[in-house]
Amino acid sequence: MTATIVFLDKATIPPHIQFNTLEVEHEWKEYDLTTSEQIISRCKEADVIIVNKVVLDAETIAQLPQLKHIAVIATGYNNIDIEACKARGIAVTNTPGYSVTSVPEHTLALIFALRRHLVAYQNSMKQGNWQNSPYFHGYLTQTLDLKNAQLGIIGGGSLGQATATLAKAIGMNVVFSERKGEVNTQKSGYLPFEELIQSSDVISLHCPLTPSTQNLIALDEFKKMKASALLINTARGGLVNEQDLVTALKDKLIAGAGFDVATVEPIQEDNPLLALLDLPNFILTPHVAWSSDSSLQCQANMLIDNINHFFKDSELHRVV
Repeated sequence: MTATIVFLDKATIPPHIQFNTLEVEHEWKEYDLTTSEQIISRCKEADVIIVNKVVLDAETIAQLPQLKHIAVIATGYNNIDIEACKARGIAVTNTPGYSVTSVPEHTLALIFALRRHLVAYQNSMKQGNWQNSPYFHGYLTQTLDLKNAQLGIIGGGSLGQATATLAKAIGMNVVFSERKGEVNTQKSGYLPFEELIQSSDVISLHCPLTPSTQNLIALDEFKKMKASALLINTARGGLVNEQDLVTALKDKLIAGAGFDVATVEPIQEDNPLLALLDLPNFILTPHVAWSSDSSLQCQANMLIDNINHFFKDSELHRVV
């Protein structure tokens, strides 16, 4: 049997990343990008569909009778209707942990940049303040070291744990959060959610976006944070109410924020985060924390391994 494998959004992976050869006899079809209207015509004979961010909902899946495996080349799989796949016996795989170096490094870069006021100092240089200073320095504002500061991590998976390792290496005190609403923690190194957001100097999000984590951080949470706190989000945009973040920064409820994600991606022109770009205590990067070469190559290797294992009837990184 020759398997038909269709990659619907290959252009989401940079062209210099190499994909290993599949062990199964196959026909490979790839498209740079695919709209929802194009999925059925491109995949009507597909045994395996590879997607990064293309949405495969129940209605679409129902129209693909040959589909046996959806291989998600990402950690998150909220773009796939899992219940529809379960009902059809369609396997779903993902690529967890591929960015276990890249995302934590990006997270720490955002923390350093905000805590050391790098954007503010760069702007000051552009304005000629140091050039015209009567002093040898161009000091602007109070700076706090990261050593001994508390990093509160929400999400104790591989990315949260790797971020904790880096933070501990520079002397930060790391604590993890229990699920929101759980107050009696039994795990060492964990605090109740409310206590963590009130006591942490930096809060970093590394949890998945689910119905229970939607708007996990909103105005009520911002009001409970330290005025000197930083919020870092390299996970998913929907974890934070974006309009409430605007309020929190403009009303100085917190000291700063670093984001690599938005609720709708690519970010829309009416997204409230864009109104913050002129602030020196806000950094927004375009969902690239995952994108180091080592992480991308790891992801590509995992994808091919997942498909090879599927055709061997061996489960690897199976979601369903």
